[in-house]
Order: sequence, then C-alpha cells, then structure tokens
Amino acid sequence: MSLNFFMADMQAGIGPFLGVFLLAHGWGSGLIGTVMTVGGVAGMVMTAPAGALVDASRHKRLLVVVPGICTVAASALILLSQQFWLVAASQVATAVAGAAIGPAVVGITLGMVRQAGFNRQNGRNQALNHAGNMVGAALSGLLGWRFGFTAVFWLAGLFGVVSIASVLMIPASSIDDDAARGLAAGASDRDGAGGLATLLRSKPLLVLAAALACFHLGNGAMLPLYGLAVVAAKAGDPSLFVATTIVVAQAVMIVASLAAMRVAEGRGYWLVLLVSFAALPIRGLLAANMIDSWGVYPVQALDGIGAGLQSVAVPGLVARILDGTGRVNVGQGAVMTVQGLGASLSPAIGGWMAQSLGYSPTFLVLGGFALASIALWLGFAGIVKPACAGAPNRSIPDAAASGAPA
Repeated sequence: MSLNFFMADMQAGIGPFLGVFLLAHGWGSGLIGTVMTVGGVAGMVMTAPAGALVDASRHKRLLVVVPGICTVAASALILLSQQFWLVAASQVATAVAGAAIGPAVVGITLGMVRQAGFNRQNGRNQALNHAGNMVGAALSGLLGWRFGFTAVFWLAGLFGVVSIASVLMIPASSIDDDAARGLAAGASDRDGAGGLATLLRSKPLLVLAAALACFHLGNGAMLPLYGLAVVAAKAGDPSLFVATTIVVAQAVMIVASLAAMRVAEGRGYWLVLLVSFAALPIRGLLAANMIDSWGVYPVQALDGIGAGLQSVAVPGLVARILDGTGRVNVGQGAVMTVQGLGASLSPAIGGWMAQSLGYSPTFLVLGGFALASIALWLGFAGIVKPACAGAPNRSIPDAAASGAPA
C-alpha cells in the first residue's frame, strides 16, 4: 500500500509544476501546451502495448521499477536545459514510463486480491495514491517556494526511491499472473487479441472509451491553464499556488475514491461515472468566472470529484467487463489510449485558444466537451448499464455476454 502513496510523484515527475516552471523561463502558453501534448501523444501510443506487456509478463514488479527510474531521470533533464526539444524528449520519456506503471500496479493488485476483492482494494489504493499526491504537492510547493524549483525534482527523486523499495517488498509469489490478467482458472490462453481488437470487440468498452476521450479533451488542459491564468494575473506565488491546486483536488479525490468504492459495491459503476462527467461543465463555468487565488477551492474540488470517481470506476469497470478473458490489462491500455487521445490534444487546443481568446472563454469551451460524455453515457445506457452493474465473476460466458471478447 505504501507503493500507491509514494508512486504519484515518481510517475508524474515535475508534473503540474512544468507549466509554471517553463513560464518562468519565458515560454508562452501555446508552446507550453504543445510540449505537454507531445508527451501526451507518446503516452497515448504506448498505453495499449504497455497493457499487453503487463498481461504477458511474469515480472510485474520490474515494470514499476525500471519505468520509475526512467521517469525521475527524464524529469531531471529539464533542469539542465529548457530548450524545446530537450523538454519534449523529457516529456516523452516520462509519458512512456508512466504508461507502463499504471497498468502494472493494476495488474499487481488484481493478481494479489483477485476479481472479487479488486473493487475494494482498488478504492483503497486510489485513496492512498491521492493522499500521496496531496502530500507530495504540499511539500513541493513549500520546497519550491523556499529553495526554488530544483527542490521539486529532488523530492520526486526521493519518492521514486521509496516507491521502488516498496514494490520490491511485495513477494513475487503473492502475485497470481493469471488472475492479474483476468484469465479464468484452467482456461487456455488462445486469444491473441491486441489492445485495439479487444476494444473493438466490446461495445461497453467502446462507449466508455469514447466518453472518457470527450471528458479528457476538456479536462486535460484545465489544471495547467488555470494555474497559468492565476499566475499571469499575479494572484499568487507560482509554486505555492500550483501546490494548492493539487492539494485541494487530491484531498477531495481521497473522499471521492472511497465514496466511489462504496457506491460501486451497491449500485455499480454507471452512476459513479455519470456524476464524474457532470463535474467538468460546472468546473469550467466556475473557472471562467473565478480567476483568483480563492477560486482554486471550488474549481479544484470539482476536479477532485471527477478524477477521484474515475480513478476507481474506470479500472474497476474494465476489469469487470473483461473478467475471464485474460485481456484485462491490454483492455485497460486500450481504454487509456483513447482517453489519452483527448488528454493529449487538450493542452495544445487549450493553450492556443487561451493565447488567442483569453482564459475565461477557453474554460467554458473546455468544460463543454464533457457534455458529449454525458450524452454518450445516457444515450447508450442500455449497453453500459448491464456491464456496470454486473457482479464480479470468473465466468467467460458471462464476460462475453457483457460485450467482452471470449
């Protein structure tokens, strides 16, 4: 469980501090958004292959250790130079490494607690992850304010070392590699479907991926742009303000992830995801009208609701849909790929829009993208509701009935 607490800073590197760090070195919002998009596209391309690697590998701990080392090293490159291509290369390396860490942790969890215990353990994992994000952001803000941005990198490195130590403390024998990929007991692994094939053969996964893509097309740029907007308005210290945005969101995410776990156990994942989609349009409206140091609290609280609910519901729903198929992690990667398409395009779209139109209109447009997510989720409720409400099982026929490949 300590892995989930400490891995956040290791996985993201400098993360949300990148925007204000580059802004302080003379970058414009459009170029900042572009370099973030470069990294986002790289992560998007690698998520499905990373999921397939997790399914195939019997050394899942190594898939956390090696990418973790690469992430910390790549983030440190930005300290050496702020040239565009070096920063872009760093973001690509960070995104590729992060694409492997996420599915690996999901696979390790599923392999240890099996399908029946996954929803509850994943809820705890996400709460701890958000708590780690919150503590890391608070420390980063204080250290950045006191010692400069270099201290943020050193903190990420420290969290990385502890994360690696934590994953190595998990006994390899405690991870059932078949359960980790959702392969039914005694079933043979004959289906060689890749990530795209897995996605295309499951209607619930298609609807989920499309709704998430629309949501993240708006959500991806919201936090970095809101930080830039307030800093540009000279409404707060850059390091402390960015840290505050993260702390507020992550504090809410802790509660939201635990609530999602409870609601999912009783009513399934459909309502959880609907509420998460609805949070973004409201957030965009508030962000457009509250560009000041106090606006961070309602704006980022809504971010915490949306992201916190999805952090539990998305992996849980994918694992439930694909239970028994042996393709759980490649399915996670496929959904993350389509979701990443929206997230990777968002900073570039939002950055150039903000540079041309201003921040307030941009926040309204970004929030409006989630209306498409709501429309998809309601319009295809007949397809996704049965999958969201289905009880965890180990039966391949039941998984196939919900739209998963058999």
